[in-house]
Amino acid sequence: MEVQLSPEQNARLTELAGRTGKAPEQVILDAVDRLLEEETRFGDAVQKGFASLDRGEYVTHEEVRARIDRLLRP
Repeated sequence: MEVQLSPEQNARLTELAGRTGKAPEQVILDAVDRLLEEETRFGDAVQKGFASLDRGEYVTHEEVRARIDRLLRP
């Protein structure tokens, strides 16, 4: 796989790599790993939320509003 970076992106990558002491390729691989992990966590959280809804476990808008109001009262 090849990815084409704009000149600005390439310059920013080179600067970041220099600051971190890593090769630009390693900076990209680390970023891809973090992206994939976060996307997986997000997808899992969405599925967990849907499962809660299917079980009837949720908080209504009115309940959320009441909780916020209680928190904001002096």
